[in-house]
Amino acid sequence: MHIGVPREIKPLEARVGLVPDACSELVAAGHGVFVEIGAGVPSGYPDEQYRGAGATVCDSAQQLYEFAELIVKVKEPVEGDLRYLHREHILFSYLHLAAAPALLQRLQAIGLTAIGFETVQDDAGFLPLLAPMSDIAGQLAIQLGAGLLHAPQGGKGLLIGGTAGAERGKIVVIGAGTAGTAATCAAASLGALVTVFDRKRERLEAMREVGNNVTALYAWPDCIASAVLEADLVIGAVLIPGARAPHVISAEQVSRMQAGSAIVDISVDQGGCIETTRPTDYTNPTYRVDDVVHLAVTNLPGAVPRTASQALSAALSPFLLPLANGALDENGALRRGINVRDGEICHPALLSSLKAK
Repeated sequence: MHIGVPREIKPLEARVGLVPDACSELVAAGHGVFVEIGAGVPSGYPDEQYRGAGATVCDSAQQLYEFAELIVKVKEPVEGDLRYLHREHILFSYLHLAAAPALLQRLQAIGLTAIGFETVQDDAGFLPLLAPMSDIAGQLAIQLGAGLLHAPQGGKGLLIGGTAGAERGKIVVIGAGTAGTAATCAAASLGALVTVFDRKRERLEAMREVGNNVTALYAWPDCIASAVLEADLVIGAVLIPGARAPHVISAEQVSRMQAGSAIVDISVDQGGCIETTRPTDYTNPTYRVDDVVHLAVTNLPGAVPRTASQALSAALSPFLLPLANGALDENGALRRGINVRDGEICHPALLSSLKAK
């Protein structure tokens, strides 16, 4: 199969779909790999490394899309990508279509097969292609959120770990999946007082093991509301695979948060789990609602493209060969990841989200 890796054109998106080592593996298996010129440069991978891996470097996106049958990219296609996609393509990328109905309609109209990284799910319910980016996003949520609390950023002037003679910051994490766990661990390691909410007992037990400065609670709405009012930093990390994220924090609750506090909504790709969330990017990442600073960048891991590209390629490797070998329908995890096929919506959670509107 001919596999294409285009250059990402979403604002300040510097990740690349496949690093050279991943391309080398595919070439060794007999597949052709085409990489758009400069695609890997922002992640630290020059074109020469792709040529050394046996890939063909294409001079333009148009040329790449003409050669390729399978398109492997990081973020969902934007207008500059959509004009080159056609019905014979298999698109393999992060899609988050429950929060992007216009894009969903475009992909349906094109008639291609679109597989979302975030909906590839194994027999145990694990999301192997979402997990590495969720892990990175959770860590970044704390790193960036801690900075938002600094006075020069308009925050309340708080060091989240505190120090001798000063109070520790209070961090609330909603959701203890991969992103929420990463955020909880990062916040706890800095010395903050962390309260994490989830509905699964096994996740709450795991969070208690992180440290004595972590409190793990069942996600009762009233408990969340009380914790949010006292929080310095709130991390939204709610995920229902393939579906739009439910609002677990209302605009009214945000209005009663302390002035200078901050929110980072990792769930923004799926619409956000906080009512006041609206998507942003790294060109203008934050905004204020009721004197609470919000960060809702839809591609948080794009800030660390080398780390993120390496982690993504490692996770993709076990799935690319069966997909390239034509075994899409024989691989259960990949089959569950299909969002659109021949113009029809295939994913049950995506269908349910659309019906719920």
